Amino acid sequence: MQTVFIVLLSIFTIMETFSQNITTDRQPVAAGRFYPADKETLTKEISQLFENCKKSPAHWKVRAIISPHAGYIFSGKIAAAAYSAIPKNVVYKNIFIIGSSHVMYFDGASVYNTGDYITPLGKVSVNKEIANKLTLNNKVFDFPTNAHLKEHSIEVQLPFIQYYFKDIPAIVPIIIGTDNENTVKKIAEALRPWFTPENLFIISSDFSHYPAYKDAVETDNLTAMGIISGNPKTFLNTLKNNSLKNISGLATSMCGWTSGLTLLYLAEGNNKLEIKLLDYCNSGDSPSGGKDEVVGYNAMAMIEKEKSSTSSDETDNSFSISAEEKKQLFTIVKSSIRSRLYDNKPFVIDEKSIRDNLKKPLGAFVTLKINGALRGCIGRFISSEPLYNVVQSSALSSAFEDPRFSPLTKAEYKNTDIEITVLGPLKKINNINEIILGKHGIYIKKGQRSGTMLPQVATENGWTVEEFLGFTSRDKAGLGWDGWKDAEISIYEGVVLEDNQK
Repeated sequence: MQTVFIVLLSIFTIMETFSQNITTDRQPVAAGRFYPADKETLTKEISQLFENCKKSPAHWKVRAIISPHAGYIFSGKIAAAAYSAIPKNVVYKNIFIIGSSHVMYFDGASVYNTGDYITPLGKVSVNKEIANKLTLNNKVFDFPTNAHLKEHSIEVQLPFIQYYFKDIPAIVPIIIGTDNENTVKKIAEALRPWFTPENLFIISSDFSHYPAYKDAVETDNLTAMGIISGNPKTFLNTLKNNSLKNISGLATSMCGWTSGLTLLYLAEGNNKLEIKLLDYCNSGDSPSGGKDEVVGYNAMAMIEKEKSSTSSDETDNSFSISAEEKKQLFTIVKSSIRSRLYDNKPFVIDEKSIRDNLKKPLGAFVTLKINGALRGCIGRFISSEPLYNVVQSSALSSAFEDPRFSPLTKAEYKNTDIEITVLGPLKKINNINEIILGKHGIYIKKGQRSGTMLPQVATENGWTVEEFLGFTSRDKAGLGWDGWKDAEISIYEGVVLEDNQK
């Protein structure tokens, strides 16, 4: 009996090993539904989409695009605009295509590693070496490939790739099955070694689903601005605020938001990258679509910032904080507040240990919150003092001197969340279209009156640009709701730092 059992076990082991080595190409399921199943018809249709789509500058260094995955009759011209941002002569080693599952839920990601992808235009090779590494080395990728079999979000991108690239790179097709933000962050960390200029990342996603036409236009713009901010928290706050508006028919602001979030986590902290909005439409713009329940489509590209011939540390408007510098700033904030609370004496900073970047004369705000509710926010818009001193004084003022609140108590301090916003240089603008929600703070000045609001305030509240200006003009500068219209307006960028060491 024992011998029979051993023989059977050996057979099953061999069968399992053999089944894992079987190459199974993923067959098309969207052909004939989302796009033509006939090769000639499909080629002609894509050719026309590229001919008529909006074009981008030919010199961009594109690291990623966001492209829709609906039927080509509705979203094809937007997808073509996304791909057209990629210079024709560029050569990528691999293309990572990331989509969020429409058909099943699982707490991680599935990468197709058992074969290649097939479309009416032929076979697209999968880089199985990378796919296997992701699966074997990361538990978050240890999910079956059957998540790909009925999912259209990857497949709909492939004919564009096959048509556009002369030499088609190998692809790494990834389906995300979770809506857990922490899991998405783990997915991004697993992909980080390949987030390099030699690889292209494609995020496959539509935007708003089923609101009326006008609501879709507004919602899709807010969501795009949340992405353009480059800040994962700003993006998530935008999605939350969109849902809180209870817009009739709105099922989601972005069906592939977890895929978009993955890209933002990958690029987080890299101030050499920026995101561009290329084109937009929704299904209501198609002759085949109605205006009552529409789906929105944005084309976006993440590119490397262009270097100015006059750029230097003094002229560069960008500013970044390293992990160690961030740690120093939060040590200063928490030690200063704690020392005042418990010892009733000032915290003395060891200036010799402060990094050079924190000695630059920059403005900053320190925000305190308890259970998400504001508990204090004070700072300096501009400063001749070094950043680390500004942060210390702002922390103490936020905790003990904000006139809207009583001084912070020991009991409250234990439950206090801290946020530091470091402010970049001012740029005066003449057109409010230059304001990017979530990316820019605004400073309004008229005569002796002035006021500012930080970049994250607009997206946290779901405001439009006009509302952002109105609230700042009325509530901060004291100029009334329309006071900004004949005032001096400047914008600035802010680096928002959160304490992750609580």
